[in-house]
Amino acid sequence: MKASQFFISTLKEAPADAEVVSHKLMTRAGLIKKLGAGIYNYMPMGLRVIRKVEAIVREEMNRAGAVECTMPVVQPAELWQETGRFEKMGPELLRIKDRHDRDFVIQPTSEEVVTDIARQELRSYKQLPKNLYQIQTKFRDERRPRFGLMRGREFIMKDAYSFDRDQVGAKASYQVMAAAYRRIFDRFGLRYRAVAADSGAIGGDLSEEFQVIAATGEDAIVYCPSSEYAANMEKAEALAPTGPRPAATQERTLTPTPGKATCGEVAEFLGVNLSTTVKSLVLATDEVNDQEEIIGSQVWLLLVRGDHDMNEIKVSKVPGLDKGFRFATLAEIEAHFGCKPGYLGPLDVKQPVKIVVDRDVALMADWICGANQVDHHITGVNWGRDLPEPDLVADLRNVVAGDKSPDGLGELAIERGIEVGHVFYLGTKYSKAMNATFLAEDGKPAFFEMGCYGIGVSRLPAAAIEQNHDERGIIWPDAIAPFTVVICPIGMDRSEEVKVAAEKLYAEFTASGVDVLLDDRGERPGAMFADWELIGVPHRVVISDRGLKEGLLEYQHRRDTAATKVAVDDVFKHVKERLTV
Repeated sequence: MKASQFFISTLKEAPADAEVVSHKLMTRAGLIKKLGAGIYNYMPMGLRVIRKVEAIVREEMNRAGAVECTMPVVQPAELWQETGRFEKMGPELLRIKDRHDRDFVIQPTSEEVVTDIARQELRSYKQLPKNLYQIQTKFRDERRPRFGLMRGREFIMKDAYSFDRDQVGAKASYQVMAAAYRRIFDRFGLRYRAVAADSGAIGGDLSEEFQVIAATGEDAIVYCPSSEYAANMEKAEALAPTGPRPAATQERTLTPTPGKATCGEVAEFLGVNLSTTVKSLVLATDEVNDQEEIIGSQVWLLLVRGDHDMNEIKVSKVPGLDKGFRFATLAEIEAHFGCKPGYLGPLDVKQPVKIVVDRDVALMADWICGANQVDHHITGVNWGRDLPEPDLVADLRNVVAGDKSPDGLGELAIERGIEVGHVFYLGTKYSKAMNATFLAEDGKPAFFEMGCYGIGVSRLPAAAIEQNHDERGIIWPDAIAPFTVVICPIGMDRSEEVKVAAEKLYAEFTASGVDVLLDDRGERPGAMFADWELIGVPHRVVISDRGLKEGLLEYQHRRDTAATKVAVDDVFKHVKERLTV
């Protein structure tokens, strides 16, 4: 491709609403243009990146035995009503009506449609396993779209769905996809981690997120540098603490803490370590009748060490809280503890509450908690002496850096990541809801065992930029760069020698299948170099009259701090050796 034939539109400044690096650079480099809130035109430069991502995904999905199809963006509401998601899914599901007043949705995902395909087409166990995938536009009506393609409303996604006869087959299909994803992300040339993720109501361990490592990432990734352990913060566990619990050395004492309502303030006021304090978290569960009316409530007190944070996903797995919980109201708190939040504790409560204790708190001695009196805490609290041994002990907290890895092979570390892929075992959640069955070997109907596997195709370039950029612009990995090589001839419109050399090198790269662009626009060197540094083409060759007289051209990788002079006859070979695709 020659630059004069292409569409290049760079900006010196990013728009005022661009908050993160990827949004700023994608806009400045002319990769995307905003059309509306969370809706963008993919400009030619950006579309080339998208297509390269799609090509890698498509090749590896096909290699793994998946079969491509395309499902409609606009889908009948009836299918979504079968699973209940038409009513249950929030306003992120864009609902529309046609001229006949029939309900439709703009697809955010396609479990219903693909399950409908399966129940019509896959009638026998002999047709299984099957994996159908698409690379298709999706829409989620985000309340606050932001960060460009990181959290837009319209986006491109690869979603795949596997169908198997039983759990054994479904788990095998899951592992095939998990391996394919690792090949895909290896080929992208990005630093990433595959981390264990929570499986939600379905349960089990078959759920992994693929996170691109970036300091600006929204997700916390937990891993052990000396082992293979990795999980997202929701799923991550530390090695369970072991006893024995230290013996009591302090007397229980009612201690004034005027105006000190948080564990941090209390620890600082008393001159003790934050880890000696215990925070009280008050939840409630509701009992409802068949009409969904609340007929009773139970208040729960969760005790977590002062320097730890509650993990809501872990709490949702505690027996009694696993059917749903909420934070208690102020009225419920005052009725049970006789005190406002900030000074709550498990001693001397006004009404009975169910107490759940984090594993670390269960092994603490001489700890500090609220006294259920304003401006007071109790110091020197001990299990067995001051209150009964805890009945219910569970892992309730987020891990912190330095915790022991659950595999016992080192300490946990935490870094930031951007989720760009997810593989997930669905089980029979959708097949049962939609009565999607096949004839099993025994001749009886059986529900499909399903899995789903997604990659954020349009989100991935933004994640790549968050990981790979500098003050001058984007730094693309070779595999997904809009162009792999750019030839920058200085004075091509004035020098026949430069023009001939540039055309010759361009022809060599083109003939060998290298994705090369020749910048024949006649721009000044500074402006030309600034464009390609901003756009982030990884390999640049500069041709000038002066260099040709010396028999040299200049090569520079986007990450190099300076150019390397290379003999004219050796440039092609030199660049080819640096390519990673």
